This record gives sequence, C-alpha cells and structure tokens, in this order.
Amino acid sequence: MKNILQKCFLSVCVLAVLTTAAQAQHNKRGWQVELKRAALDLSSTSVKHADDYQGFPNAKLTADSQNVIKGHLNLKGDYFAEHFVWGNELLMNYGKTTLKPENGEKVTSENADQILFTSSYTQRLWKAEDFLGGFEAGPYGALSYETEFNSQPGARLKKVLRAEAGLKVFEGKYIKNLFVSGFAEDDFTYNPSSEKYGWQAGFEINQPIREGVKAVYQGLFRDYLHITEKRPIDLDYELTLEARLDVAVFKELAIAPFIQYYTAQGRTVANRGQNLFVGVTFSFSHTFIKAKEL
Repeated sequence: MKNILQKCFLSVCVLAVLTTAAQAQHNKRGWQVELKRAALDLSSTSVKHADDYQGFPNAKLTADSQNVIKGHLNLKGDYFAEHFVWGNELLMNYGKTTLKPENGEKVTSENADQILFTSSYTQRLWKAEDFLGGFEAGPYGALSYETEFNSQPGARLKKVLRAEAGLKVFEGKYIKNLFVSGFAEDDFTYNPSSEKYGWQAGFEINQPIREGVKAVYQGLFRDYLHITEKRPIDLDYELTLEARLDVAVFKELAIAPFIQYYTAQGRTVANRGQNLFVGVTFSFSHTFIKAKEL
C-alpha cells in the first residue's frame, strides 16, 4: 500500500508541474455538492458461465439468472478553483434476490455489491466553447478505495486501493466525462496483497432529446497488464456498458428504462463471464450546493 500511495502522490505532483505554464479561463467557482442519483432498479438479468467464476470476489459474474431489485446511490462533492477541480465521489450499488424454487430450498444471492470512494485532482487546462457542445479538458490523478457490503460465497471481502493518472474531458453539454489513464492497484483481499498494473478508459455522455428527456450512455473498460501475486481469481479485463433514457416525471424524480451489460475474462478461465440487466429504474437527484457562475 505504501508503494501505491507514493505513486499517486508523485503522479499528482507531475501533473501540477506540467500544467503551471498554460492555464485556461473557466467560469465555475466554489463547491458543488449533489446527490447525483439515488435509484431503485427493477430488472431481469441473464448470466452465463457463472459456475466458472465461483470463488471470484465479483457479484456480477457469480449471480443467478433472475428478476431483481437493486439500489444505487451516487453522491458528489466537487470544488471548482480557477485552474483545477478537486472531486470527491461515493458510489454504492447493492442488489439481493431470494429465489424460492418449487421443488427445493430457498436460495438467496447477490447480483450487485459495490462500495467505491474516489478523490481526484483535475487540472482545468483547456476549454472548448462550441465544439461538441463545449467541454473542459486536462490531466488528472485519482485515488480510490473499492470494497463490498458482504463477501461473496467462497471468497474474501474485496478490498482494493487504486491510483490512476491520465487525461480527462469533462463538464460539457454532452460529454460529462471521458478519460483514459494508467492505473496501479494494491489488492489486499488476500494475504499477501497483490499489486496490479494496467490501463483503463471510460465515458459518460448525455444526449438531450426534448425537455425533461435525455439519453445517458456510460462505459468503463479496464485491462490488467501485470500482476505481482497471481491467483486463480485474477481478471484479464472487464467491461461495463450502460444506456438509459431518463424521463422527468415530477421535479427531481425520474423514471428510466435501461440496459446494462457487464463482461469479464478470468486469467485461468476458458469462458468469458457475462451479466445482462434489462429493466426500469426510478431515480431522484438533488443539488444541495451549486457552484457559482462568474
């Protein structure tokens, strides 16, 4: 863990040094604190090759095919300065289903289980006014901690500390977040801990359709290139894609049909694990403190 913290600190220092010479002017200042999304998902999920991934600390790969109810919470607190943004985000997902077969015992399984806290520093280096709806861009560094509410059957509770550094496009009308970065993880789910290195890319794009209606597209791809302590539960790569149609029904309440696809390849497993969610989500969002526009 000491090594990964040192790498994160050095990455942030390098970003600051490289970007002091040229700065763009930006209008947003101060704290913005918001409940980005509190949602209840009603969905049906289809899982393939779950037996091959038993023992992996990953609920998306080990779930049963089922009808599910899932909760989602996303809190953000961002500080906008003249030349940088300090971001803090808490993301929580949890889903649990009890199956009652006609001829069998009651079976309970989790289909989603994640707690992720991220603190990031992004340099506000460039700003585009009209291109692709306008956006800001710059280098960034982040430190995050990921764990679970409960451990998966046959596995330890997931505990991962991750540092990353790369380039980000953000705060646009359409492009809310688009990044590519390298990362280093300290996975101390098992003892001894394992250091993992790789690269990742992700996006969040909003498409306004009409007043009160917008399409939201999100995705994350993470590729593991090197692992110091190799174990049977290690992943080679993982990919999450989601699309939903947010329809405002009353003030900050919305309803949204959605589809989410998750896949991952284990290093020692022949078949690729897959998890497909299709359903409807009911969500609430609220901005507690809004950053000032100069």
